[in-house]
Amino acid sequence: MIKVKFKEWNCYLEFDKYLSTDNNAIHLKEEETDEYIATASVNLSGIRLEKDEVMIKDYSENEGMLKTLVNAKIIGEPITHIQSGFVLIPVCKILVAYETK
Repeated sequence: MIKVKFKEWNCYLEFDKYLSTDNNAIHLKEEETDEYIATASVNLSGIRLEKDEVMIKDYSENEGMLKTLVNAKIIGEPITHIQSGFVLIPVCKILVAYETK
């Protein structure tokens, strides 16, 4: 189980796939209660990533998500960014071994 502290929550990560693109999805759940805390990733229609890449939502309620996951060595520093509306979405390599649901 991969764990990380995001804001005030001690979380574990669940990896999944977005059905529309087959891109990676990362969800954070509270370690003790299994309560859903956040979805760390974002899915953009028409964008297909490599199997070891993920787009990170690092704005709004997820502000600080990128730094948290990079510092925990779960993902690497952004390899590129994709413009989506008013925000740039970082694309990162996943550095840990994971299984999707």
